[in-house]
Amino acid sequence: MPIQFYNTLTRQKGEFKPLEGNTVRIYSCGPTVYSYAHIGNFRAYIFMDTLRRVLQYNGYELNHVMNITDVGHLESDADEGEDKMEKAARKENKDPYEIAKYYTEIFFRDMERLQIQRPETIAKATEHIPEMLEFVQGLVKNGYAYETSRGIYFDISKLDKYPVLSNRNIDEQIAGARVDVDEEKRNPYDFALWIKAPETHIMKWESPWGLSYPGWHIECSAMGRKYLGDEFDIHTGGIDHIPTHHENEIAQSKGLTGKVPAKCWMHVEFLQVDGGKMSKSLGNTYTLDQLQEKGIEPLAYKLFCFTAHYRTKLNFTFDTALSTQKALNRLREGFLKHQEGTEVISDEKIKEYEDKFLATINDDLNMPAAMGIVWEIIRNQEKSKQYAKLLLKFDKVLGLDLENSKQYLEEAKNVELPEEIAELLEKRKQARENKDWAMSDKIRDELKEKGYSVKDTKEGMTVEKM
Repeated sequence: MPIQFYNTLTRQKGEFKPLEGNTVRIYSCGPTVYSYAHIGNFRAYIFMDTLRRVLQYNGYELNHVMNITDVGHLESDADEGEDKMEKAARKENKDPYEIAKYYTEIFFRDMERLQIQRPETIAKATEHIPEMLEFVQGLVKNGYAYETSRGIYFDISKLDKYPVLSNRNIDEQIAGARVDVDEEKRNPYDFALWIKAPETHIMKWESPWGLSYPGWHIECSAMGRKYLGDEFDIHTGGIDHIPTHHENEIAQSKGLTGKVPAKCWMHVEFLQVDGGKMSKSLGNTYTLDQLQEKGIEPLAYKLFCFTAHYRTKLNFTFDTALSTQKALNRLREGFLKHQEGTEVISDEKIKEYEDKFLATINDDLNMPAAMGIVWEIIRNQEKSKQYAKLLLKFDKVLGLDLENSKQYLEEAKNVELPEEIAELLEKRKQARENKDWAMSDKIRDELKEKGYSVKDTKEGMTVEKM
């Protein structure tokens, strides 16, 4: 069955076939490791994981590269501000390499909690300075780059077309829109390839232009070329990468090789919070740890991401996330019931479900529709080990670790209650003994807000983490 992907470059959905053989070569923009990755970031990596799993489900081998930006990412895409790594290092009073190591380890810990597969190659920017330098020197030699007192810039006027991904009028381009950023630039939209370092700058390397450091965009072009060649199959990232970062990657590659590096460009939409934008100033850039404090597992967040197509905005609220946690537990319970089932299902019925599932995931990763099929099987009144086996097969795409459902459910029951929760339960118990139903309900609602569900039974009160 053919796979259809939406390609930002062509602005249409088309059949996907690898450029060479049975191996799909992918490049994914990874994290800038100056802080904790938040749930908005992880929507992009869950999408990346789903893409990997769908391709593997279809029998393809993968050669997948993801970068780690540990130098060169300035605060502004317009080549302004400080390097994010140096700013974080100063704020935390640590060496920038310490900062990078710490947040990289946390990032991969969170990847594991989300059952996100690790790409075959992890490429750190600081470990590929020679490749970046060689790339920039090649652009200078080809006449696509020039030197100013601040650094080496890419000359966009040498291209046949710019931009090509965002399809915007160049006058609307954000990057470099302020001409006064560097009066030596030939065009206001030219972007930095290599930046000459001030004396106080910590992360800098010897180069033909003195002590300096790379711009953000050059790392992906250089590392993609090193591991995947001049042309590869798929490039992924968030939609915020389209107008600047990915546009400039394409420009750089065309300047050096004459080719657009990736055949298919795939972008995931933004995650919103409470109907609005995520931002540090609003205090809503939640981490997986913060979700877990509210009783929401990382895998519940992954399941939540499957409620919307990757190319549509997704709105996060704690209420919907808590509901998804309950849904995940129901999914696990339903899977276990099928594992214990004795019904015999026809091969035709199993094949029908397999074909429907494959058709949905191959239709541009339509995970909401795929989950609809999963829930149909879960709710089927015929409980069968064949269905359990089928769900495990589908879980190769979902990555929800259904195989360990029993363990997750037991851990949820045996979780030790925090002192604050135990005190609230005791207060509620006293309120009920005093027939103060209003107070009882108020405490129940407070517990719900903190991620705990309370039920009143003949045997007494029961509580479980939602």
